[in-house]
Amino acid sequence: MERIDISKLCRVQRGFTLLELMIAVAVVAILASIAYPSYQSHLISSRRASAQSHLMDISQREQQYFLDARSYASDLVTLGMTTPSDVSSYYTIAITVSSAPPTFTATATPITGTSQASDGALSINSTGAKTSSNNSW
Repeated sequence: MERIDISKLCRVQRGFTLLELMIAVAVVAILASIAYPSYQSHLISSRRASAQSHLMDISQREQQYFLDARSYASDLVTLGMTTPSDVSSYYTIAITVSSAPPTFTATATPITGTSQASDGALSINSTGAKTSSNNSW
């Protein structure tokens, strides 16, 4: 009679096979390829909203400054404001002032080379009119 090796009969599989691992990697890669563009789009719109909010704050401060000084301020320092880092990292803020009649336009221009570069410039003027170069306001 032949002897049966019990250790061979009770062999327990440990770990994953290469095929199982490759399937898991493929599933993760597919999910990442779908999620990453959506995440980037969300970041761009979030940064745009931050810039719009900052422009609205500038407009409000300009109106208050106009009531006090009868002219508009030509820079943020005069208004006692600083640009938040989440806006200044992606946009350049500029204020242009005209004296007759007194008007201002605050503009947020995307910085070239950042992910916001394709977003287009945003602006608001003394009448409250909001404009953007790509209709994203």
